[in-house]
Amino acid sequence: MAIRFPSVVSGVKQIHAKNQRAEVPKGCIPVYVGDQGDRKRYVVPLSYLSHPAFQDLLQLAEEEFGFNHSMGGLTIPCSEETFIELTSEIS
Repeated sequence: MAIRFPSVVSGVKQIHAKNQRAEVPKGCIPVYVGDQGDRKRYVVPLSYLSHPAFQDLLQLAEEEFGFNHSMGGLTIPCSEETFIELTSEIS
């Protein structure tokens, strides 16, 4: 049984597929999270980028994708559940 998380988790907002081109609020950055066939777009505050746990995710992204992100934005190579747990701890 899958567990569904709300679309807004402590400062992190999920942008649904139909709104992929929606504007990103000032002070935020879009990231793609999840398995290759089922990635979802989230908008996170820029302040998260300096948090050590988030920097670990960025290092994983660099190791896996380098600077070639096929989604056109920053892709985080972790499960959606892991990402939501991490961002909940940051905020």
